[in-house]
Amino acid sequence: MVGRSGIAGLSHRTVAAEADVPLGSTTYHFATLDELMVAALRQASEGFAETVAARGGLRDPRADLAAELAALMGEWLAGERTGVELEYELYLAALRRPALRPVAAEWCEGVAEQLSRRTDPVTARALVALMDGICLQVLLTGTPYDEEYAREVLGRVVPDRSPGT
Repeated sequence: MVGRSGIAGLSHRTVAAEADVPLGSTTYHFATLDELMVAALRQASEGFAETVAARGGLRDPRADLAAELAALMGEWLAGERTGVELEYELYLAALRRPALRPVAAEWCEGVAEQLSRRTDPVTARALVALMDGICLQVLLTGTPYDEEYAREVLGRVVPDRSPGT
């Protein structure tokens, strides 16, 4: 429902209608609209975290980290983008809705923690920020995702681990 109407169309009434349940069911489980949005953002964030965790190359120290991240974003942005747009819409709603901020922070910290297994924590956070920026540019401009460009710029952030460096 939010994928069609955005978060502006989110209410207990619209969620109840979409789920074909009485209005009292949604207000019982989610006392406020913020609680409903937190649940939606948490669900979207968990989906991306599972995608990251499932990508074996991100754990393999021999794999090209920049190439793995670029391919991951390519998979995420491929096809129907409604889910990705929804996740970013909820993520950015945290700017105006403080209740969403901890969940948005958990998302960033969770991805950075996974990347810290391959690089230092500061670089991991920089990679998350860069990935966010690339994804937002693709979503906001409607341009096709350029995996080679993403690999190149991510590679500029990943430290060179060649012998002697």
